[in-house]
Formats: sequence, C-alpha cells, structure tokens
Amino acid sequence: MELYKEVKKVGSKEEFLKFLELLITDFKNNPDEWENKNVESFLEGIQSWVDDMEGYYENNNLATPNNIDWGFFANVFYAGKIYE
Repeated sequence: MELYKEVKKVGSKEEFLKFLELLITDFKNNPDEWENKNVESFLEGIQSWVDDMEGYYENNNLATPNNIDWGFFANVFYAGKIYE
C-alpha cells in the first residue's frame, strides 16, 4: 500500500481514523519497511519532521499550512500515553 497517497485523502475525523488503522496495519504487516520501529524513534521522527516541515512543503511546491493547532496535536500524543 502506498500510504503517502492515503495521507492526501484525510480531510475528516473518520478519514483520519481510517488512515490510522491503515498505518497500524502497515506496521504490523511490513515492519521491515519502517524506519522507526519503537515509540521513541517514532516520536523522534515526528519531532525531526515537524522541525524541518517548511522545507518539505517548499521542496514539494506545496503551501506551508497556517493556523496549525499545535495544542491539539500535543493532546493527541499525550492521550496516546494514557488512554487505553
């Protein structure tokens, strides 16, 4: 599966939940294709990408998102620690 194509389909909560399910399934079925195989390296990968994200958007001729709700993302990742 080409997950990068699925990312472009996410525009709602339901589509985001579907994408997360695809991501989980991909990790279970293709662990050798994943650079980050544990929570620590996964979070570090996200941290590095966010730090460099302007370059990603510029290099792909995409508009850099404005009005990102960083507090929402913080809540999502914190919930991953405490929610079952």
